[in-house]
Amino acid sequence: MKKGLIALAFGTLALGMTEFVMMGILPDIARGLGITIIQAGHLISAYAIGVCCGAPLLTVAHKYSPKRILLVLAAMMLLGAVLCAVSPTYGMMLAARFIAGLPHGAYFGVASIAAIRLADERHKTGAVSIMVAGMTIANLFGVPLSTALSGNISWRVPFVLVALLSLLVLYYIWKWVPHIDPLPDNGYKGQFRFLRSSAPWLILAATMLGNGGIFCWYSYVTPLMTTEGGFPPETMSLLMVAAGFGMVVGNLTSGRLSDRYSPGRVAACTQAVVVAALLLIFALAQYGWLTAGLMVVCTAGLFAVSSPLQFLILKHAPGGEMLGGAAIQVAFNLGNALGAFCGGLPMDHGLPYRYAALVGAPVVLLGYIAMAIFIHRHENRPQAAAASASQGA
Repeated sequence: MKKGLIALAFGTLALGMTEFVMMGILPDIARGLGITIIQAGHLISAYAIGVCCGAPLLTVAHKYSPKRILLVLAAMMLLGAVLCAVSPTYGMMLAARFIAGLPHGAYFGVASIAAIRLADERHKTGAVSIMVAGMTIANLFGVPLSTALSGNISWRVPFVLVALLSLLVLYYIWKWVPHIDPLPDNGYKGQFRFLRSSAPWLILAATMLGNGGIFCWYSYVTPLMTTEGGFPPETMSLLMVAAGFGMVVGNLTSGRLSDRYSPGRVAACTQAVVVAALLLIFALAQYGWLTAGLMVVCTAGLFAVSSPLQFLILKHAPGGEMLGGAAIQVAFNLGNALGAFCGGLPMDHGLPYRYAALVGAPVVLLGYIAMAIFIHRHENRPQAAAASASQGA
């Protein structure tokens, strides 16, 4: 494996810890800042909004070397983590989470291009999955470790850990990622031409809705598992390990299946499974270990769609690959923001936490429908897809 790909994976590891650590430490932050669980859930939305605002910056940065852009984004990761660690108030924490989210989508967009450029012709899809793998490793090891440190020391410690990791990202990108020539300059408008086709819109819709539906439930997984599932709070770090294991398995499995079948079909089938799992969580939340098993299914689904959709958006964004790669992360995180907000609405009206899963199921179903339309229009008709892509170019 090329060292440059490992450096890129370190970046997604840091971003994964920054994004997903909130699910394990939400109650700790609520107690530390003197706010409610629902208010703490808005910190997830603040990060996601930062992602959405940061990605469009690539429209003015695309003419620079990917390595230079990645170094700037790594410095922004460091700044966001430090601000989160020292925030004394809820308002400052909201602002810090917004800043921490700014480099996320842009990093994925640039790192996807860099990974493809670093790989040989036969392993380009695998290179993207290696880059994405940092996210799954974060959830397997980083988030459970952070959850334990938060419960035993302070909720600020995980953000200190992310700051230290961001320093490593800066160093290894500088040391291991070689110079990569900038993408051809197609002009400002040329970067958006791929949006004339329906394919990227369907991919982005499937991404936002599928991810958003899962986050309706996953944003509140800790209070759900402790209040309704019957798990003591000290077991949440182990449950986060199980959730991370599901993400690793989902990412690796979907990559292999996408090579064998098609990325669109893998994503659609995954979303259908997640709909069923969310409905079962709502119906069976009181059966703790069964709910834990369904949690692993849902988190596997969360990342089983990641590599296929990342690959599909690059394929259907001729002339705007960097922007497309960032846009898919905007869709993911816009789904996160809407999911965290919508999932909290039932609890605002006094309903149990299991209702977050009931809200999420129909949202994921809409994502499945968008993916099914994409398959019908673009994967079942390769000649039409090719014509659509050339028209976008």
